Amino acid sequence: MYQDKHKIAARKVFFDFSKSDLVWIPDDHFSSHVMNGVNLLLPAGEFWFCRVYNRALPYITDENLKDDVIGFIRQEAIHANAHIAGQKFLTVHNISIDEAKKIPELIFGTLLSDQPLGMSSLNLKTIEYPWLVFRVGIIAAIEHFTGVIGQWCMDNKSWDEFQADPVIADLFRWHLAEEVEHRNVAFDLFAHLVQNKFGFYISRQVLMAAIFPLFMYLVAECGRSIAKQDNDEEMQKLVRKSFIGLMIELEKIGRKTKNVPTFSHLAKSVLRWGSPFYHPENEGNTEQALSYLNQSTAVNAAKFIH
Repeated sequence: MYQDKHKIAARKVFFDFSKSDLVWIPDDHFSSHVMNGVNLLLPAGEFWFCRVYNRALPYITDENLKDDVIGFIRQEAIHANAHIAGQKFLTVHNISIDEAKKIPELIFGTLLSDQPLGMSSLNLKTIEYPWLVFRVGIIAAIEHFTGVIGQWCMDNKSWDEFQADPVIADLFRWHLAEEVEHRNVAFDLFAHLVQNKFGFYISRQVLMAAIFPLFMYLVAECGRSIAKQDNDEEMQKLVRKSFIGLMIELEKIGRKTKNVPTFSHLAKSVLRWGSPFYHPENEGNTEQALSYLNQSTAVNAAKFIH
């Protein structure tokens, strides 16, 4: 289970967005806005990850896994704060973000809070553990995508070919490299808490059936919220498309520019998840991720500031 022997550690980072453009991938508004939209989605989700995992810590009986979970929590907290800085970057460019943040905040702050669906009248004691395991399973499904996208990012060369803004590119590459680094943790924690192999397999398939469309919807809508505020004629045409239309556009532009992962790339990863032999260890290259983290400008800059 624990094939990565290195210690998962949080890395401080420093980003200076003062010279970065909103369309940070030149001549590719769509891909820039899809990635920028991640700043609106992640802080609420990642702080929620931390809260749920802190609740799970007392139930972990494997010390190696507990160490990994603690490292995961610390990394995710830094990720959330970095993307809050990303939100400020958007507001500097006169992008209104409050409306787009409401859905992630409702999902993670209320519906999936310690009080299920935000219903304070429920007797939490009777369902506390099942509700915790359910939420750990949701995180495992989400982390499947962050790990897959992380490896896509490690392999991606197009941002350099398009001369993308190096600071924004480093924000996403640093974050996604750490997602590759800790890609096993959420899956292993869910398996540890469920224990029954058959129950674990069935439950993760049911959760993925719900999480995949929801994840894609949130990514699309956060990107759309930014594109709506872009006066580019093509963007104004795109924002009027349906969700399915946006997924088709994601596929088309992803294939053409390579600047965003395609819908089919993510869908194929869901098929791999469906295997009873699936494990995220096979979804990424840890050494490749660590190599990038050692050269990340933001990571190295932080060493001189803190």
